[in-house]
Amino acid sequence: MKKYLDESLSAQERAEALVAEMTIEEAASQLRYDAPAVERLGIPAYNWWNEGVHGLARSGTATMFPQAIGLAAMFDTDLVRRAADITSTEARAKYNQYSKHGDRDIYKGLTLWAPNINIFRDPRWGRGHETYGEDPFLTAENGKAFVKGLQGEGRVLKTAACAKHFAVHSGPEAVRHSFDAKATPKDMTETYLYAFEALVKDAKVEAVMGAYNRVNGEPACASDFLMGKLREWEFDGHFVSDCWAIKDFHENHMVTSSPVESAAMALKAGCDVNCGCTYVNLLAALEQGLITEDLIRRSCVKLMRARIRLGMFDKHTEYDDIPYSVVSSLTNKRMSLLCAEKSIVMLKNNGLLPLNEDMIRTIAVIGPNANSRAALEGNYCGTADKYVTFVEGIMDRFGGRVLYAEGCHLYKNRISWLAQPGDRYAEAEAAAENADVVVLCVGLDATIEGEEGDTGNEFSSGDKNGLLLPESQRILIDKIMKIGKPTIIVCAAGSAINTEADADAILHTWYPGSEGGKALAQILFGDFSPSGKLPVTFYESTDKLPDFIDYSMKGRTYRYTTDNVLYPFGFGLNYGDVHVTKLEYRDGMAYVTAENKGDRTDEVIELYIKDYSENAVPNVSLCGFKRILLDRCAEVTVEIPIPDICFTAVDEFGARRVFGDKFTLYAGTHQPDELSCKLSGTPCLSMDITL
Repeated sequence: MKKYLDESLSAQERAEALVAEMTIEEAASQLRYDAPAVERLGIPAYNWWNEGVHGLARSGTATMFPQAIGLAAMFDTDLVRRAADITSTEARAKYNQYSKHGDRDIYKGLTLWAPNINIFRDPRWGRGHETYGEDPFLTAENGKAFVKGLQGEGRVLKTAACAKHFAVHSGPEAVRHSFDAKATPKDMTETYLYAFEALVKDAKVEAVMGAYNRVNGEPACASDFLMGKLREWEFDGHFVSDCWAIKDFHENHMVTSSPVESAAMALKAGCDVNCGCTYVNLLAALEQGLITEDLIRRSCVKLMRARIRLGMFDKHTEYDDIPYSVVSSLTNKRMSLLCAEKSIVMLKNNGLLPLNEDMIRTIAVIGPNANSRAALEGNYCGTADKYVTFVEGIMDRFGGRVLYAEGCHLYKNRISWLAQPGDRYAEAEAAAENADVVVLCVGLDATIEGEEGDTGNEFSSGDKNGLLLPESQRILIDKIMKIGKPTIIVCAAGSAINTEADADAILHTWYPGSEGGKALAQILFGDFSPSGKLPVTFYESTDKLPDFIDYSMKGRTYRYTTDNVLYPFGFGLNYGDVHVTKLEYRDGMAYVTAENKGDRTDEVIELYIKDYSENAVPNVSLCGFKRILLDRCAEVTVEIPIPDICFTAVDEFGARRVFGDKFTLYAGTHQPDELSCKLSGTPCLSMDITL
């Protein structure tokens, strides 16, 4: 028996034995994302590129969960882990069947390039909805949960997760191939590297993906600084370039003069898999003496080790018998629905919600996102076997009449090009005039908020120019609001939006997945209470934000900003009336008691810490959270661990340690800032801690 087939040996030993049998040409070929078969050694072809940021993506039918930003809004790492577990189960089920049919194409492997743990530092960034928001702690906690869900706890990896994009990467999309993101040592350690370190050290993520841009002058996919951090953290996986990022070395960053030099630079730095085509030049680089055979074999060993860790060369694994019937099963879709219900954030409610069905005969559901599947999906998504749009969910749930009107195009000034501008406003106004309540469904979708190169991206290569809705929708809102009917604004978007509307209620749904319409209807009619919390700050305007290309954290996110806040990070209303009544802290654990004086509701207990040392962030920092369920007049006490790292700060040189001994711990259902307390109508409790 070949040594690499001996399952009693370690993955490292087996990988070394396998690569030792390869010619250098064969080994070099395995460093491409579309690695060919090595038939004489029994190695089938393998495509490393697969996606799964919120469900298995781009591989046909799969369960579609809320986009990652919506998963973050749940403030529930257990649900995030369960969503990832379902994603990996479906990936395995499909891989099992694809392999039987000899199909080893793109999006059909077991290496999922997720999660995206970049910091959503600026609301203009189009890809921010792929992330877990603006806070390093929340991002790390969700990222670890997602990795553990994808990779499983079996003898072999269920699937391999990938932390991307390492590391200082959050727009602008239009210049990402040539941009140099400059960040101070303090911001690097405090913000940009925090989640990556956690996923490497704590979650043992199998892969890390580099970014397109440079970081302080170095291409991210060949950065001595970033690769040094991975070594410092004892990263034990493999590194993959972002797609066609290595060709940017010579075409855009101008740090090399040819594809051969670029391939050599990336390989020497430690990039093992090239998503792209530049590594076809590895043998030329070898011939020119720019790299050695040992470098090629070093990376090939890491890649074969990953495939062995996935059980690809084993006789049988515990995942080989996962049946195809699990794909988009009823059980999995119920989990998607549960996530959607818990991700929706209620930003405003003057008492209209939940709707009283006994008082309503007709509801007008209006807007470009009312019957839009794209408004459910986000980007990097699979194909659901059934979609429930917002209007469909309301029609299914409500026993009375539903009047539907599209109202306007998502961003163009007319729907029919043969018509005059504003061709659907009159229909929308008629629907509103003939209804008791209006549900106005506005927002964005991934065609105008997404990645550079995605379909559409009409405005700034996927980035937003500001926080306002497209003009067509602003006109629609103005016309409907003037009619004077009770109005609920439902905004589907993956980022902060200022609707500028004084509606009776405002719900932010993110991109809630295939069950989004059902989840919305259940919340509107009080079957469930909204309970999502904002994982990003909703600003009033981008005019007061730092320049988009400025990567300094000053003036950004709830930890640093001092004004310009419309709705704060961590904010979200519900149908209950939950108050924190007691707070204690002992030996790294917070004990929080909460009581509910209102309707039965989910709620999130949030912990924030204020460090008074000179190196601390100027405001508070999230240091713990826990989702609870409370009946009317019920009380519960929960334990929430506070990691030691939450008592540390970072100095200007990037060194992290405990600098002070005086802290204040806050507990509530939101941040302890004045605006959060005012909008929520509830205070936070606090206590001083001396180390």
